[in-house]
Formats: sequence, C-alpha cells, structure tokens
Amino acid sequence: MRFAFLCRDRPSPTGRKVAVIGAGPAGLSATGYLVCQGHEVHVYDKLPEPGGLMLFGIPEFRIPIYRVREGYEELREVFGVTFHTGTKVTFGERKDEGDEFVKETVDFNEIREQFDAVLIATGTWRSWIASIEGTDLEGVYPALEYLFRIKSAKLGHMSWNSIPPVQGKHVMVIGAGHTAVDAALESVLLGAEKVYLSYRRTIHEAPAGAYEINLLKQKGVRWLELTVPARIIGENGKVVAVELQRCKLGEPDESGRRRPIPIEGSNFQIDVDYVIFAIGQTPTPPFSEDVGIATDRKGRIVVDMRHMTSVEGVFAAGDVVTGPSKVGKAVLDGLNAAESMHIWLEGGE
Repeated sequence: MRFAFLCRDRPSPTGRKVAVIGAGPAGLSATGYLVCQGHEVHVYDKLPEPGGLMLFGIPEFRIPIYRVREGYEELREVFGVTFHTGTKVTFGERKDEGDEFVKETVDFNEIREQFDAVLIATGTWRSWIASIEGTDLEGVYPALEYLFRIKSAKLGHMSWNSIPPVQGKHVMVIGAGHTAVDAALESVLLGAEKVYLSYRRTIHEAPAGAYEINLLKQKGVRWLELTVPARIIGENGKVVAVELQRCKLGEPDESGRRRPIPIEGSNFQIDVDYVIFAIGQTPTPPFSEDVGIATDRKGRIVVDMRHMTSVEGVFAAGDVVTGPSKVGKAVLDGLNAAESMHIWLEGGE
C-alpha cells in the first residue's frame, strides 16, 4: 500500500516543514504526496502506530495489516517521515474514542507555530448512541470502540482480556452500514452463538448494500429490517434483552430515502448479551475550544476549494471535513489537499 506512489526516491529538500495531524488514509496519502515534492513531514497520531482506522477499525479481511505497515514503513525509511505516535494534538480538554494509547498531548497552536503548513486529518472518533433507556448498561458498545478493541488485540497493542467476551453469547448490532456489517461479522468470527442486525429501513436502503447484507445472512446473521430499538433491558446492571419496535416506510426524508415510521403496539423483545451501536460517527477536529477554525453544525471543518480552513496555512482533509466516508474517498481528499498545500507553500494561491 504505497502512499508515496508519485516517486520512488526522496527528492531534493525544499526546506519547508509540514505537520500532518492524523495518520489515517487522508493523512498518509497527503504525506506521500508532500514528501514526493521534497517537503519535510512530521505526522502526529494518538495511536501506537500509523494507519488510523485502516489498521484499528477496518477488519483485516478488507485491508490486510501488512499492507498498511509496509506503506508507512516506506514513508519512514525511504522518505524520512517522522511519526509521533501515541501523541494527541489538541486544544482544550476532550476525551475521544481511541484515546487509550495516548502518552502525551501537544498543543495545537504550538504545532501551528513550529511548521510552515499544517494538515488536519483527524477523522471521526466519536460515535453516536441512541437516546433510549439502557444505553448505560454493561454490554453496550459503540461499534467503533468494539472494532477498535478487537483490532488493537490483533495488532498486539491490547490484551485479549480487554475484548468483549462474545463467544457463545447473543449480540445485537444496530445499523446497516459497513461498520455495522464489520461488527456483525467480527462477532461471528469471535464465536458468538447468535448475531442479529437491526435496521430501521429495508435491505434495499442499507448503506452497506444488499450484497454485503446477504453475505452476512449466509453466515448465519439474523437480519431484522424495519426495526428500531425502543429500549435496552438490563438485569443486575448488564444487558439481557433489547426491545425493538417495527416500522413502516413513509415519505422520503432529506437523504432521499423513505422515512421509517414506528408502528404503535408492534414492540417485541429479543434476548441478547451485547448491543453494538453502529449508527454513525462525528468528526473530531483537534480542538474543543475556539482556535479560529470554522466548523459546521455537524462538527465538520469548513474548507475552501483549496482545502484551506479559515486560518491561513492550516488545511484539512478526509472524514474530519466530509464526515464518515470510505477509505478511497479519504485518500483522494488527502491527495487533493496535499496538492493545494504544495502550491501554497511554493507561493501560489
């Protein structure tokens, strides 16, 4: 997985230093472009090794671990990229998912002062959880945290004792995007006795696509379409069941898909031990207080056509700008941002 695919050898240095905050697909692809232009690049990431969700969230059957590791090792060994892992760049106090490995924090404004240009590519490290009764029970997890723990153990950074012990248990995954599919399949691979996938629309509207859902069904996952969780039922502080409510589809909403409408009196319960919410994630820029960088109502960093933020010399790319997306889209966004950074560093507009 070559990130510096525009060149084979390290070019003559330009003397300019760039900081990339976030070592996921957008950050690493931008790094590859920038080093091929001769810029010195320092990459800051809170995880113990580069790769972002490519390593710590996406299952290995989608992106092999060795490919990501070979890619970032080439950046380090051939192109002289300096990786500051276990380092969270932030301004203001905030706890995000994936912070378990943070060893030190660096002030965002210090980074701005030390480098000629900065790229923010910190992704989406905060999950949505439904506002229903029982989400505080033991056995309820955001899908990102669930997958993060599994991958961290597979990578050797976390003990398997930290992984939810789903073997022989019943797991309910809420959602039908790729993250939901991955959480359901990982549960199957970990030996869960029963795995359910609950979605408020039908298989035809599922973000992951009917093909992915049908593959799960072939592996024994129970598909529960047109259902929404009404509450999570606990006993002695632990999950014992989920109460679902059936839906019907009404008129299209702002997304263009037909709106799910709960059917009164249609509630039913399913006994489960774990509930995994995969209903979306929120961008996590490296600041929780005002640093002059504009964000929209969804927390996404606002950029212009050059990928520059409202602060001169600070750029942003990937999911922190677009919201959750696929790896390919994040890679392309990182490349486009890096090209604009290079032009700006060379004195262009």
